[in-house]
Amino acid sequence: MSLQIIINGLALGSVYALIATGFSLIFNVLKFSNFSHGALMTLSAFIGYFVSVATGWKLIPVIAVSMLAGGLIALIGEFVAFRKITIRNTSPVYFFVSSITLGTLYEGIVTIWVGPNFYNFPRFFKSSVIRFSGLVVSTSDLIMFISSVIALVLLVLLIQKTRLGRALRSVSFDRDTAGLMGINVFGTIQFAFLLSGALAGLAGVFLGINYTLFPQLGNLVVKGFIASVIGGLGSISGAVIGAVLLGLIETLLINFVGSGYAPVFSFVIMLVFLLVRPQGIAGSNIQEKA
Repeated sequence: MSLQIIINGLALGSVYALIATGFSLIFNVLKFSNFSHGALMTLSAFIGYFVSVATGWKLIPVIAVSMLAGGLIALIGEFVAFRKITIRNTSPVYFFVSSITLGTLYEGIVTIWVGPNFYNFPRFFKSSVIRFSGLVVSTSDLIMFISSVIALVLLVLLIQKTRLGRALRSVSFDRDTAGLMGINVFGTIQFAFLLSGALAGLAGVFLGINYTLFPQLGNLVVKGFIASVIGGLGSISGAVIGAVLLGLIETLLINFVGSGYAPVFSFVIMLVFLLVRPQGIAGSNIQEKA
């Protein structure tokens, strides 16, 4: 495996890690796979795009706007689509159906807003590639990798070292007991949605820069789901490991068998994990989760 392929794979895997981590945060607290996450990613990326076009702002303010928009929309989504289901403590199937419906609503809003067209972010970098020691690295890939690593490190520190993080872990483990211990359960769930939405905004901007913006961009959330399955549903560290592995595998497949076969092998790998090791690499117990 050449160093060039590894670098490209790590850059791709870092964005998948953002998607998978946002996915895992919600899975941890409410025990369901939030399939509206992809459409939220698209909606917040488009908000960042139109702000950048209207104001001429650089990359960092645009990322900040997208993350803020993603977090706020996720908060509203939690209240509208999931709050009553959480209070009634009903079957996870209702969460699943509600998340698909909410995702369809987000996607519909984007389609009505921008139409079926494709959009490109303004050029944020003076040079599109960086060359060193015979290697050629896309500037956007490098910035994407560095930004993703910083975001994920901050997230881990937040979860491990702060009171909010401890509350999040308590609610993830046992919501009822956490409530009896005085933890604001719904406030903590809202905090998880806020973080997840912000990560969706960050991932959406980088996907828009690297590829192109279109209403169905959120379909890439499937890659985050596959990464979560490989790493272990509900495990944030497992989601990151699974995402990096998926990025490396996809880059290898694109180089050696072509881009058309890469998605097929990705699904095969996920099916193998579900059949052979359903708990994923991190070994999370998924027996009572949907």
